[in-house]
Amino acid sequence: MTWNSARLQAIRQQFPSLQRLHEQQEAVYLDGPAGSQVPRRVAERIAEVMIDHQANRHGRFETSRQVDAVIDAAHQAAADFLGSNDPGEIVFGANMTTLTFAFSRALARTWKRGDRIAVTRLDHDANVTPWKIAAEECGAEVVWIDIDPVDCTLNLEQLEAACRSPLRLLAITAASNSVGTQPPLDRCISLAHQAGALVFVDAVHLAPHQRVDVARLNADFLICSAYKFFGPHVGILWGRRSLLESLRPYKVEPAPETVPEKWMTGTQNPATLAGVTEAIDYLASLADHPSTSVPQSKPNSARPQRLEEAFRQIQLHEMGLIERLIGGLQTIRGVTIHGITDPKRFCERVPTLALSAEGWSSIDLAQALGDRGIYAWHGNYYALQLARRLGKEKEGMLRLGCMHYNTAEEVDRVVATLAQILDRR
Repeated sequence: MTWNSARLQAIRQQFPSLQRLHEQQEAVYLDGPAGSQVPRRVAERIAEVMIDHQANRHGRFETSRQVDAVIDAAHQAAADFLGSNDPGEIVFGANMTTLTFAFSRALARTWKRGDRIAVTRLDHDANVTPWKIAAEECGAEVVWIDIDPVDCTLNLEQLEAACRSPLRLLAITAASNSVGTQPPLDRCISLAHQAGALVFVDAVHLAPHQRVDVARLNADFLICSAYKFFGPHVGILWGRRSLLESLRPYKVEPAPETVPEKWMTGTQNPATLAGVTEAIDYLASLADHPSTSVPQSKPNSARPQRLEEAFRQIQLHEMGLIERLIGGLQTIRGVTIHGITDPKRFCERVPTLALSAEGWSSIDLAQALGDRGIYAWHGNYYALQLARRLGKEKEGMLRLGCMHYNTAEEVDRVVATLAQILDRR
């Protein structure tokens, strides 16, 4: 692992929620895939803007100019976070689902009956149903890309077959929010582009764990959510400027015709956008002085490089945690881990896993852990098609997700507690 115990403790101290006690023990947060914990500095920045900079945009007075600056800064921070050199390619919205529905309606205006789009059974439903509905309304055909239920990886042969005929869209996840699988995006995007398709990438689950770089990725659209990477509930979409300019969104008549404003319907929330900037700057701070215990701030001009280094450290730390977690779970009789479990293939996954335990529903298992101060999710977490494909729609699966603020000691406690629960049954 990258961080020594002193530095990791310094990181954890920035998260007030991590100090929560459950029966004299610190609670263990392995519910990160449903939403991360938030550093104090993010909450304080949101409160500061709400208290001191409450105004609408484009006014001819001081607080309105301050709000303009806050929102402009958020566009720049998000562009840095996603590897874009153009803050005008960043669109903010209520959440990932709302933004995807909006873009699906706009893209569907360019489709016609008989066109084909592709969606996958690895994805969160927010990157499936909006496209299905849009296709149904214009008469386009939906092509499904299946998974291999043995290791929950994408069926690339099916994708290759789908791309042998013209395709208008591929909607694909960068990392499964259920089992952690990362499909080979470079290959998938290349295949889709050869078929004439635009590619819409759901990076919600990848964003807290690895550096997202749209310039390297070569997708057409990419979407994520700030509340998954230590910020407030805000959806963030990057799109190629040429596409954002040429597509026609649903918007009110007085709204600007220029990007990105024409895509951001209604009045924006400057306080939460300030929180997005602060969350990104928190992440960048993890690159500073790795040999010491206290992360420090540096100028925003170095933000992309600092994010690159921060995510290198995050990934090393988290891979150590997931290897430890999977290794421990594999020693417990009656536990089945769904997805990639071979350490040699951990480059194909993020530190999130789903498991089943013989004789237990996921909700009962989550309750048993919750009663012992360990927070984990049950059900299908909107990865509906994946749960159905694995035959787990009814009882669901228990999901455990490691974040960079988790510790090896917490992982060991989870494994020991789960073994004790199952042994008692």
